[in-house]
Amino acid sequence: MMPHNGGALEEIFADVEEGQPAAAQPQHSRAAPDVVTEDDPGVYLTLEDVRVTVPGRMRGSPSVRILDGISGHARPGEVLAIMGPSGCGKTTLLDTLAGRLGPGMSYNGLILINGRQEKLAFGTSDNVLMSTLTVREAILYSAHLQLPDKMPTLEKRAHAERMIQDMGLTGAMDTRIGGRITKGISGGQRKRVSICVEMLTRPRLLFLDEPTSGLDSAASYHVMSHITMVAAKEGMTVVAAIHQPGEVFELFHSLCLLANGRTVFFGTVSDASEFFNMNQMPCPLLRNPAEHFLGIINKDFDEEIVEDFKDTPKRKTAAEAIDTLTDAYQSSAYSGKTTNKIIEMKEMGGAPFSMREQASLCTKLIALTKRSLVNMHRDIGYYWMRFAVFTIACISVGTVFHQIGNSYSSIQTRCNVMIYMTVFFTFMAFGGFPSLVEDLKVFRRERLSGHYGVTEFVISNTLSAIPCLAVMIIIPGTTLYYLTGLTRLGSNFAYFIATLCMCIILSESIMMVIAAIIPDFVMGIVIGTGVQGMMMLNGGIFRLPSELPKPVWRYPCYYLSFHKYAVQGLYKNEFAGLTFASDQVVRVNVTISGHEVLEALQVEMWYSKWVNLAILFGMTVMYRIMFFAIVKFAEGARPKLTRIKCGL
Repeated sequence: MMPHNGGALEEIFADVEEGQPAAAQPQHSRAAPDVVTEDDPGVYLTLEDVRVTVPGRMRGSPSVRILDGISGHARPGEVLAIMGPSGCGKTTLLDTLAGRLGPGMSYNGLILINGRQEKLAFGTSDNVLMSTLTVREAILYSAHLQLPDKMPTLEKRAHAERMIQDMGLTGAMDTRIGGRITKGISGGQRKRVSICVEMLTRPRLLFLDEPTSGLDSAASYHVMSHITMVAAKEGMTVVAAIHQPGEVFELFHSLCLLANGRTVFFGTVSDASEFFNMNQMPCPLLRNPAEHFLGIINKDFDEEIVEDFKDTPKRKTAAEAIDTLTDAYQSSAYSGKTTNKIIEMKEMGGAPFSMREQASLCTKLIALTKRSLVNMHRDIGYYWMRFAVFTIACISVGTVFHQIGNSYSSIQTRCNVMIYMTVFFTFMAFGGFPSLVEDLKVFRRERLSGHYGVTEFVISNTLSAIPCLAVMIIIPGTTLYYLTGLTRLGSNFAYFIATLCMCIILSESIMMVIAAIIPDFVMGIVIGTGVQGMMMLNGGIFRLPSELPKPVWRYPCYYLSFHKYAVQGLYKNEFAGLTFASDQVVRVNVTISGHEVLEALQVEMWYSKWVNLAILFGMTVMYRIMFFAIVKFAEGARPKLTRIKCGL
């Protein structure tokens, strides 16, 4: 298996970078393998009496019900449209089905896959993408992450570019997606890229949240018709929340119409028009049925609704229309038909789904590392801006403290240089926090869609950061080291650079933990500044360890501060073996050894400086593990429904 991986991986990344259309080798391309077989009946999704509530705004106030008794079903090869006015619960229902309810939200009800409570994989069209990649690169990297290793690289490329063409993105293929800094493709194109990413593997179950938002009518129809065609061909079960259906309404097989969290209608699209006719709310000629349905149940424009029905025997506001329709549906044959269909699907007793083959761990790690390197290289704010600031700062410090020598006064100067650089370099880790938050958004989407796990993300993020940090530290650090005239031994210089590198990696690891808890980058920077400020305060930098109050500040905070180990390691590295002669400030002709300086600074000398570096490395690993644990805990704390993972 591994030799095969190695050969394929050599082609993957050259393939991503060369940017040549795969159409030049049509003999190598074929469609993705059909996912529906006799052993794979597809996904029959049923939901019964689903209710979702959130706590009241005030303590002690009753909970608020967002969804109230929603029932329905979805079949392989068909598209179920969830429709309704803004605030009716479309996205909440989709999140409930996908197992992505937010904190504090709870649900009741029964959601089954082929009559079982299964854990399957799902795809969602969340509009979260890596802004520095081109459309082609985003799809190709996703293909390498999701498609199995046994699929040749050229075949993956051909399949990815065919998907790009089907989504009408050929003209934007080599345009960067764009984001907070750089301008890129339009919002509608971003939505299509998101859909394209999730449809690469023809997932059994696909959730789409407003897939036509930001698209014009022609693009909406093209995208939805392609999704419908693929669903029918591959046996996919598609559930889509639609806000503005327009002409795409005729492409849907089933309709779930919601208002105020209640079911107004569930059934086929053709039955919907008949249901409204039966309740004396027929669709006028030359009017789109979907727009008619939504217009009747939209409470935001009650006066306009009254005007629409001013010539009818029964004038109704939207609130009255909603009550009439929900009551009529519950007692109608359509509701009974839905119930019977749910019972039929529940009694299927289908076989459990097996995991589909994906890319190997090695392939995912290499693809993620390569993609992360490309992102870091192109994102100016991630490392390049900090590199420029580091260079300027090191030149400034080097000229201010130029050739400090070995006099008595140089003792304090050396301490100042090492403290300043440790604090400055670690605080500059905050500069990459906004980019880190964006990376985590992409990670959460791809993680929930089953593309890869937390382990792959943590390892690839660490591996990709090492060369960037090496460049960012070595060049400015070397300039500083030799301008100031610190101990000019190769081992001492290597230790100095290694310690600064480890401090930045450790600081970024702390920021990863903060980002996992607080996804807002402004709040995250504030919290991170506070955390690192407290570590500096009790790290033995500003007060000697013996002077720190023992409760809390010395035990345990002093020993938890990474600044303690970084600065003391640098002290050992710099002062050990040196002697300092008197100068004009000290009139007596005496010398002091570096060992005496270390004792005066209360540096722990019973272990070597390399132990300090090892402790910094261990703390880095600890914080990365903490990030892993927090993400895992957050997943476990999410309401457990049909937690769908990796059946693509």
